[in-house]
Amino acid sequence: MDEIKSGEKILTHEDILKIIPHRYPFLMIDKVKINSNEPLKAVGYKCVSGNEGFFQGHFPNAPIMPGALIVESMAQTSCVMFLAKPEWKGRLAYFMTIDSAKFRQPVKPGDLLELSVETLKWVGRRGKVRGEAFVDGKLVAEAEFMFMIVDKPE
Repeated sequence: MDEIKSGEKILTHEDILKIIPHRYPFLMIDKVKINSNEPLKAVGYKCVSGNEGFFQGHFPNAPIMPGALIVESMAQTSCVMFLAKPEWKGRLAYFMTIDSAKFRQPVKPGDLLELSVETLKWVGRRGKVRGEAFVDGKLVAEAEFMFMIVDKPE
């Protein structure tokens, strides 16, 4: 974990692997920036590579990242934001709902996805988050989703 300025930290790929259980081929983020001064927000990054398996079938000769995986990338950024907190360490976050998803522009191999998430509501172990995905500063997707933090099964 690298601290870049007061309160702001970059969680590397290795840090993310210690926080959430997702693994290849379903780990959809490469790094996450969190700031202790804004604990209900985070920014994730996904380097979209042409070598990703989903491009083989989505779509041959016209590859675009599936919208569901863009939403998953936003959700994983949220998971890291919450599960990096000491009080939630070692737990899981489960999707409960996805609402108001909009896909505005295709995401292609070579794009860098910037995934901005903000907590809208938090009660106990449940939360509602708004996520936005950007490529080169342009909004490409957005959604609101709810999740619940649960204990890992033993």
